[in-house]
Amino acid sequence: MKTIGILICLVLLFCQPVQAQQIQAPEAPDEAAELMPEEQDSFARDLWYVLCAALKKLEPELVYSIKLCLAAVCTSLLVCLAGALHSSAKTVTELVGTVAIAVLYLKDAGLLIRGATDAISQLSDYAKLLLPVMGSALAAQGGVTSSTTLYTGTAVFDALLSGLISKLISPMIYIFLALSIGYRALGDQMLDKFQRFIKWAMTWCLKTLLYVFTGYMTITGVVSGTADQAALKATKLTISGMVPVVGSILSDASEAVVVGAGAVKNAVGIYGLVAIFAIAVSPFLKIGIHYLLLKIGCALCSVFGSKSTSGLMEDLSSAMGLLLGMTGAVCLMLTISLVCFMKGMS
Repeated sequence: MKTIGILICLVLLFCQPVQAQQIQAPEAPDEAAELMPEEQDSFARDLWYVLCAALKKLEPELVYSIKLCLAAVCTSLLVCLAGALHSSAKTVTELVGTVAIAVLYLKDAGLLIRGATDAISQLSDYAKLLLPVMGSALAAQGGVTSSTTLYTGTAVFDALLSGLISKLISPMIYIFLALSIGYRALGDQMLDKFQRFIKWAMTWCLKTLLYVFTGYMTITGVVSGTADQAALKATKLTISGMVPVVGSILSDASEAVVVGAGAVKNAVGIYGLVAIFAIAVSPFLKIGIHYLLLKIGCALCSVFGSKSTSGLMEDLSSAMGLLLGMTGAVCLMLTISLVCFMKGMS
């Protein structure tokens, strides 16, 4: 009896209370939180809710962008008419028209560049809070190696991409626009060569980093699985078409999105994905509106025969395309990483 009593005392001494820890996703930033649904119960429905909420807020931006595009097209038409009436002053009218369109768009271009950079910073900051939570959840289910691989890779590439955008690519877009305006106004071929080189350098930096990211995810085996081929093809086409510059690269990793979309069951994963989409959707749509209208305006200006004004609008649309590529790259990179986390937890 004495021995049994000692054993009971030892058991009671080493007993520790056990409490299940509830893992919650960090709150979305204030602006994104305004777009979030009250309850996250369906991934597709939540994304649709966020998209509709963002579109409602963008109605004034759409009207303003249309007016801006019409003003640029009317300016180009006036330049063509003035050049036709006074052929000797055609060079001057082209110069004045180019400067006028530059004045119309430069302020908004600066706001859009800052908006895209701020959105990327918010995505990066939110990822720093969300990824450790997802890594802990995956490790708690036995995926210690997978969680380490995913967290390390995503954190490194997110830091590299966000730093590259804020420190290098964003300032280079300003330089690209300045060189484009100078070339279209003055016709100096040296300026044209410089602006083409700047555009190539920005595109190369984005594409190279994303190639390495998708390669890393593929080699480590986290971007794998079996998906419905029709859904996979539709996802690839959507990503490739919606995101200029880098869409074709990220579409190669879209199998992870298709495979993981059906496995989105935990509340942390749903909230995290919807929050990332909510952070990126407003600036992405704003830039996208300007991008599409600039493409339309460029086509209309080319009909009038004004090479300088249509060329400048084409360069402006290229800058917007780079901004779309930057924002979409960070958003989709984090989305693919989160879906891979959830695949490991399913």
